[in-house]
Amino acid sequence: MTTNPLGAPVPDWTPPPAPDLDVIGGRIVRLERLRADAHAADLYAAYQGHHDLWDYMPIGPFLSFDDFRAWVQQAEAGRDPLLYAIVDQASGRAVGQASFLRIAPAAGSIEVGFICFSPELKRAPAATEAMYLMMRWAFDAGYRRYEWKCDALNRPSRRAAQRLGFSYEGIFRQAVVVKGRNRDTAWFAMIDKEWPALRLAFETWLAPENFDAGGRQIQRLSDLTAPIRVTSDPTLAE
Repeated sequence: MTTNPLGAPVPDWTPPPAPDLDVIGGRIVRLERLRADAHAADLYAAYQGHHDLWDYMPIGPFLSFDDFRAWVQQAEAGRDPLLYAIVDQASGRAVGQASFLRIAPAAGSIEVGFICFSPELKRAPAATEAMYLMMRWAFDAGYRRYEWKCDALNRPSRRAAQRLGFSYEGIFRQAVVVKGRNRDTAWFAMIDKEWPALRLAFETWLAPENFDAGGRQIQRLSDLTAPIRVTSDPTLAE
């Protein structure tokens, strides 16, 4: 018998399925598999004039609709990343995008990324619901680990990860070269044992009664998720 320390057993482990849903429905938004014919025009219009949205992305900016549509046509055929358009339930317009990527069922790990929120979607409950819908699918499917990674210089993304309940796991220095520039990557994750409490936090925050008549939040999501995170990003103030 070995005397070396070993990880805890994972009894009856069965790898979860890879994501393969065409639609993930919510109250405010729904996620639809990204399609050029269905979503490219809406997204290009929503992103138009905001080239800074692409600063930390490995793609873009797109200076013409034809260029953007060509990228969507290429992306829609992919399985990893598996891209979704974020569609406003009321208007039926696509107002942002996100994806599952680095999908590793054997490890029980999956990442959310390729996130691009139009100005209309940023700082709106719809954006939070979209993130909740994706993480809910992942944990309900049986994933053990749900990751968020971003350029270490992208403070809004790091702040968003912490607000959403991801625990900070550190910086991978000189991780990649993106658009000819160095990128250090900040890592965040949540795991399955944290999900029940995080799910309750999201459902509490997203409930209509958490917003006053002017649409202002009563409880902050960051206050609800803070006790659940096991580590915080040291560069961010609560």
